Amino acid sequence: MYPIVYAIFYLISLLPLRVLYILSDGIYGILYYILGYRKKVVRQNLIIAFPEKSDLDRKKIEKAFYHQFVDTFIEAIKLISMSPKEFSKRFSINIDVLNSLYATGQNVQLIAGHFFSWEFANLGIAKQSKYPFIGVYMPLSNKVFDKIMYKMRSRFGTILIPASEFRNNFHKYASDRYTLALVADQNPGRLDRAFWAKFFTKPAPFVLGPEKGARASNAAVVFVDFYAVKRGYYKAELELVTTSPNYFKEGALTKLLIEKIETAIRKRPSNYLWSHRRWKWTEEAEKYAHLMI
Repeated sequence: MYPIVYAIFYLISLLPLRVLYILSDGIYGILYYILGYRKKVVRQNLIIAFPEKSDLDRKKIEKAFYHQFVDTFIEAIKLISMSPKEFSKRFSINIDVLNSLYATGQNVQLIAGHFFSWEFANLGIAKQSKYPFIGVYMPLSNKVFDKIMYKMRSRFGTILIPASEFRNNFHKYASDRYTLALVADQNPGRLDRAFWAKFFTKPAPFVLGPEKGARASNAAVVFVDFYAVKRGYYKAELELVTTSPNYFKEGALTKLLIEKIETAIRKRPSNYLWSHRRWKWTEEAEKYAHLMI
């Protein structure tokens, strides 16, 4: 089954992006106007994040989000066959921020939020990084599609580790040079072991992993904000946060990264995964107030 499905997607990926974007616009119309995919979640999230904005302004952000959401998946198909030369025309990054750390011998944790397009960012950073580039991912339930996505995401050398296997498999790479890509705004598995912080207007729990990992390995922490310059063209901006993660008191580095994610979202409000239920534990916030940072 995999060879047949992959061949179909490969042939689709050969279509020009201008044609694929017509398909994307059609899917957007179905997703937004007919199916209303997670529209209630998106609207509630935007109200929490931007209570000062008018209904009309939030509606514009909402529609732009759905367009970018669909584009991300359509562009992923195109990335199956996009040539390295064409890709380089469509993705730019100040990679020197990362590569200058290589000579120091220090490994790196690259931290981002749920921005668009993570597929371009993954391939672009792996393509230009001096470090072996490690990405943690959530496997798809459909094995055929998961294999297709794995093949696309590893095109330029990304080492992919399933999230469920990270604890058991990361040690294979930890003794060598690496840049490890993580998202800092992931929902935690356990609320009582999370950091709680104000995110926009409400408290939310955040995973411990990025900060704890950086401190344990004394890794440099680099924040990355990536976004569309125009349709089909992306830019990533790297910022060195610290080369001394252990100088921060517990929780302070996580709080700083959360603030950077929020700042990036406020610059480009539609460039975030608003269908992600970030504030679903509002009622538990008081119970875990002692874990606030």
